[in-house]
Amino acid sequence: MTKRYAIILAAGQGTRMKSKLYKVLHPVLGKPMVQHVLEQVSAVGLEEVVTVVGFGSDKVKEYLGDNTKFVLQEEQLGTGHAVIQAEELMKDKKGTTIVVCGDTPLITKETFQQLFDHHEKEGSKATILTAKAPNPFGYGRVIRNAHNEVERIVEHKDATHEELLVDEINTGTYCFDNEALFEALKEVSNDNSQGEYYLPDVIEILKNKSEKVSAFLSSNFDETLGVNDRVALAQAEKTMKLRINEQHMRNGVSIIDPENTYIHSDVVIESDVVIYPGTIISGKSIIHEHAIIGPNTEVSNCEVGAHTVIKQSVATDSRIGERVNVGPYAHIRPDANIGDEAKIGNFVEIKKAELGKGSKVSHLSYIGDAKVGSNVNIGCGTITVNYDGKNKYLTTIEDDSFIGCNSNLIAPVTIGKGSYVAAGSTITKNVPEDSLSVARARQTNKEGYASRLKKRLEDK
Repeated sequence: MTKRYAIILAAGQGTRMKSKLYKVLHPVLGKPMVQHVLEQVSAVGLEEVVTVVGFGSDKVKEYLGDNTKFVLQEEQLGTGHAVIQAEELMKDKKGTTIVVCGDTPLITKETFQQLFDHHEKEGSKATILTAKAPNPFGYGRVIRNAHNEVERIVEHKDATHEELLVDEINTGTYCFDNEALFEALKEVSNDNSQGEYYLPDVIEILKNKSEKVSAFLSSNFDETLGVNDRVALAQAEKTMKLRINEQHMRNGVSIIDPENTYIHSDVVIESDVVIYPGTIISGKSIIHEHAIIGPNTEVSNCEVGAHTVIKQSVATDSRIGERVNVGPYAHIRPDANIGDEAKIGNFVEIKKAELGKGSKVSHLSYIGDAKVGSNVNIGCGTITVNYDGKNKYLTTIEDDSFIGCNSNLIAPVTIGKGSYVAAGSTITKNVPEDSLSVARARQTNKEGYASRLKKRLEDK
C-alpha cells in the first residue's frame, strides 16, 4: 500500500481577519480551524504530518502538540515557498503527499480519503481538489484543454478575461507524488504579479514534463471554503453547525431549531434526546438517551444521564446523573457530581460538590465544596460557607438530612445522618446524627413598641 503524508500550510498572518489572534487559530464551533484540518486529514491514516508555521507559531504548536511535526516559514513568499520549508523532512520519502491549507476547516475525512484514492487509482503525479464555485471571484481557475485534461492553474490576479469566466476553481488542496513534488518545486519561479512562489505552478511544470495531472471535483463547494476574513469565518461556522446538527438528527436526535442550536464536533448524543433552541453543547460532552436539553442552555464537557432535563441553565465540567431536573436558571460549575433523580432548581449554584441520589436543592442556594448524601432536602437560601478568604473547606451533609431555609453552614462542618437544621440557623459546629440544630437568636416580642417607634420618627 502507498504510504501517505500531509503538509498543512499554516504560516499566513491573515491580515484580512484584522485580529491579534493567529489566523488558523480562529475557532469554528469552539475548535481552531487548523485543528479541524489536522483531525480530518489524519483520519485517513498518515505516516507523518508536517505543519508549516510562521508568525505566532508557538500558539499553533501548543494547540496541535505532538500530532504533527513543525517547520518554520520565516518570510511569507507564497505557497510554493511554504512547502519547500518541509523539504528536509519530506524530500526522500516515497508515497503520496497531500498539501492542504490550515484555513479550510470544512473539508471532511471522507473527501480527503476520496482525493487520495482518486490520485492513486489514476497513477497521477499530481491531483487537484477542485469545485464549481457559484461566484469564483478571487479563486485560482482550473484551465482544461479540449480533451478535458488539466492544463494549468492560473491565479485570479494573473488570469485573462476568458480565464476569469471559468467557474471550476482550485481549492488549494492537492495530492502529489512526493518525490515529483519536491523535484518540481526547484523549478518554480516568482515571475508573477505578486512576486511569490506559487504551489500551483508545479502543475504546469509537471504537465510540461508529460507527467499525468488529474483533478478530483468535489461535490460540495461549501466544504472547500477557505477562511480569509470574519465573513467567511461566520459562513464556516454556520456550515459546520448545520452539518453536525443534520448528522445528529439522522442518528435519532430531535433538534427543534437547527439554525439556533450549536453542537461542537466532539459531542456524543444518543438517540431520542430532544434539544431546544438557543442551546450550546460543547467540548467532550456526552448526552444520554431521552435527555431534554434547553431552551437557552449551555453544556460544556459534561456527561448528562438518560431522561435528565436541563432548562435555561449552564453546566460545565461536571457529571449529571439520570432523571435529574436542572433549572431553570441553575449554574453547575466545574467538578460537580449530581446523583440520579436529584433536583437542582432555579437560581441554584453548585460548585465542586457531590449530590446524592434523590437530593434536592430547589431554589436560591449556593452549594460549594460539599458532599451531600442521598435524600437530602436543602431549603431556599442555604449557603455552604466554604471560603475564609484564603482556604476552601468541605461541608458534609449526610443522608436523609433536612436543611431549613436561610441556613449558613460554616465549613468545615458535618451535618449527621437524618438531622434537621432549623431555618435561619448559622451552623458552626458538627450536628450529630438524628438531631435538631437551632442556631439563631431567641425571638423577643415587645408589644406596643411599633406604635411608639412610628411616633418617634414622625416627631423628628
